[in-house]
Amino acid sequence: MHESHYRSILKSISWRLVGTMDTIIVSWFIIGPGGHLKALSIGASELLTKVGLYYLHERAWVYLLLKKQWNQTPRISAIKAISWRAVGTIDTMVLATIITGNPFTGLKIGGTELLTKIILYYLHERAWARLPLGTVRKWFGRN
Repeated sequence: MHESHYRSILKSISWRLVGTMDTIIVSWFIIGPGGHLKALSIGASELLTKVGLYYLHERAWVYLLLKKQWNQTPRISAIKAISWRAVGTIDTMVLATIITGNPFTGLKIGGTELLTKIILYYLHERAWARLPLGTVRKWFGRN
């Protein structure tokens, strides 16, 4: 069984909803009172950057899983969570620095999300591992 492009698109959308809410909440908490517009701006800008980045990350993992003939185990979900978080944290730090004008704030937001999003992404991957939507099963040894 492997994942279709359709499944990767659905996973991208569902993760972005979870990720954007986390970004807004974390940013607002770190920026502090009166920072709600900047927090919303950081979250909204991620809609433009992270959907594409996540899709590319997901397709790379689909390719790797097929090539190595690995199953989507909890261990693989954890490794995917860490690799995605590396990409996502860099994107968040750059966006937060640009929007707030403060690199230290960008680092604090990215650093906090490093923890919150690894946990959220792992839970997201485990939920999708149980959902057969968009999977392609092999029939008679063929794809």
